[in-house]
Amino acid sequence: MERPVRHNFEFKKENNIDANCSLPILQPSVDGNIQFMDLIEFVTKLKKIAGGDAGMVLIHNGIVRNSSRDGRPVKSIEVEADWGKLFRILADTRKLPGIMAAEAEIQEGRLGVGEDIMLLGLAGSTREYVITALASTLDRIKKDVTIKQEFSN
Repeated sequence: MERPVRHNFEFKKENNIDANCSLPILQPSVDGNIQFMDLIEFVTKLKKIAGGDAGMVLIHNGIVRNSSRDGRPVKSIEVEADWGKLFRILADTRKLPGIMAAEAEIQEGRLGVGEDIMLLGLAGSTREYVITALASTLDRIKKDVTIKQEFSN
C-alpha cells in the first residue's frame, strides 16, 4: 500500500505567515520554518470516505513539543514509522462498530518544535464509538508504529 501524501505549508516565524506553499514537501525541515500537515484536506478526505452515515469526525494532531515527558528540553525529534503495521491497525479500526473511516498521516525524518508529527482521524456514527476507537487506535500506533528519538541540541 502507498504511503499517504503530505501537504505542508511553511510558517516563517519572522514574517508571521508566508504565502508560499508547495505540495508535497517530502523532507521536513528544522531550519526555522515550521511545516504543517493539511488538516482541512485531511478532514475532507475522511468525510468523503464516510459518506452520509457519519455524525462525527475526530482528529488527533500530534506535534513536537519543546520538552520531553520527564521535563528535559527538546529541540527536535527523529521519527520513523512502520507503514505495514500502521495500515493493519487502520484496517482493524475500520472494522469497529460505528466507524466509517480511519486515516493517518505521519511525517518521518527530523522534525523541529511545533512541527506536525501525525494526523489521525476517524469518522463514525456517534461520539461513543468514535472517541473510544480513536483512543485505542492512537495507543496502538504510538506503541507499535512510531519510533521517536529526541534531541536537545
